[in-house]
Amino acid sequence: MDSRNNFIIDWGVAERVLPGQAESGDRHVVRHFPSGALVAVVDGLGHGEEAAQAAKLAVSTLERSTPGSLISLIRSCHQRLRGTRGAVMSMSFFDFADSTMTWLGVGNVEGMLFHRDSQIVPEQEPLMLRGGVLGDHLPGIFASIIPVHHGDLLIFATDGIRNGFANNLNSNGNPQQIAESILDRHWRGTDDALVLVAQFIYGPEPTQPM
Repeated sequence: MDSRNNFIIDWGVAERVLPGQAESGDRHVVRHFPSGALVAVVDGLGHGEEAAQAAKLAVSTLERSTPGSLISLIRSCHQRLRGTRGAVMSMSFFDFADSTMTWLGVGNVEGMLFHRDSQIVPEQEPLMLRGGVLGDHLPGIFASIIPVHHGDLLIFATDGIRNGFANNLNSNGNPQQIAESILDRHWRGTDDALVLVAQFIYGPEPTQPM
């Protein structure tokens, strides 16, 4: 946390493994730096051990990274995943000094930003995804920058969650409760699923360990 700004990211994650599989191919990363926070969700193609291995490689790449360009991080993951089944990924970086969020996505991990202030239009902003697979085909990619405010919510959801999870979303409760509610209501039941909810807040450290 940067004490000059006192911004933090509080977050929660809910996930389910496809019945009959030992581990999930859906993984997440949340890392705090003095300058901000990196939030990412990775979905290894398919399910089972090979999907999990691809997702783990992407996660390990992000966990060893330093704050910088999201495009460079995507390219690093793409190179690391060559020869694997491949994965799709959406990621964001919250910049505490500027109160902005930079995000991008390759594949079909949906992203949605919810503004707490109803005076902000639009109240919901979807992540523009680029088709492709890390480790196989990397498309031309670009990152978008959005101003964020106290209480704004970022949601990433893998394709094990049905489309439309953001419709009539009850955003009351903490990020963990919101993630669990989305999973309970929208899990397809035919694939691994993961929902990550991150909230940009101004205030003291949350009690949830990071």
